[in-house]
Amino acid sequence: MADSVIKITIAADAGYCFGVRDAVSLAYEMAERHGEVYMLGHIVHNETVVKDLEQAGARVVKRLSDVPADKPVLFRAHGTAVSTWEEAQELSMNIADATCPLVRDIHNEVRQLEQAGYRIIIIGDHGHDEVIGIASQVEKAEVVATAEEARRLGKLKRAGVVSQSTQTLENVQAIVNILMSKVYDLRFINTICFPTKRNQEQIKDLAANNDLILIIGSFTSANSKRLAQLALERNENSYQVTGAQDINPRWLDGVATVGISAGASTPDSIIAAVTKEIEKLAQRQNKDVSYG
Repeated sequence: MADSVIKITIAADAGYCFGVRDAVSLAYEMAERHGEVYMLGHIVHNETVVKDLEQAGARVVKRLSDVPADKPVLFRAHGTAVSTWEEAQELSMNIADATCPLVRDIHNEVRQLEQAGYRIIIIGDHGHDEVIGIASQVEKAEVVATAEEARRLGKLKRAGVVSQSTQTLENVQAIVNILMSKVYDLRFINTICFPTKRNQEQIKDLAANNDLILIIGSFTSANSKRLAQLALERNENSYQVTGAQDINPRWLDGVATVGISAGASTPDSIIAAVTKEIEKLAQRQNKDVSYG
């Protein structure tokens, strides 16, 4: 009989959001139908997914000119710059559009704000694919990543504010609070997507109610890193892992409950492998495993 029990609770919505799931499915479908499909950069920020897609015929290229004339190009879930769209259309390329519908909504919002005479401010990570795509929708956009950057902005008469879809509510609130003191006419549209809001709320709850927290996701994934940040702020025994191989057996010492979540670009197979590894490590410590 085991000495004790480790209870594992997996966040209800851990892993793929619908936008990523649809994009990955479209990539497989196009690769099967055409033999190959080409993408400007990685379809999602997860090395395992990219490797599996590569084996299925979804190739990553740097320029549209690298795409063979008889093959389709897939525009990724994060959204694609307007200039790239225009170039592909001028070349009459076969475009498979995997842009997340919620990201497309942000594109529409910033265009409408610009047409209404607002200066555009995007709360997001500098250089992130999604932010680049949003900024390209308008003539000029200011990207603000932190409250510190917001404090450095001058006074503005009119500003329309949106956010990268995977930002934390806390960061967005901090920046908007600062902008309220700098902008006379401030129009803020909360464009954090609902899967992100939902996952962030779930990890806050898990972190407060479990001994150990594991966030599964690539370190190139913005939303995975933010989940890990939110967990660590509430539970110092929180770790981000890319897969089962990253788990340190010592993390389970003295642990009775484990909470698990995963970024929006983490496939179900990796989540399953992590839980199986925890079961194996628990057995080595003569502990049973139950699920919450």
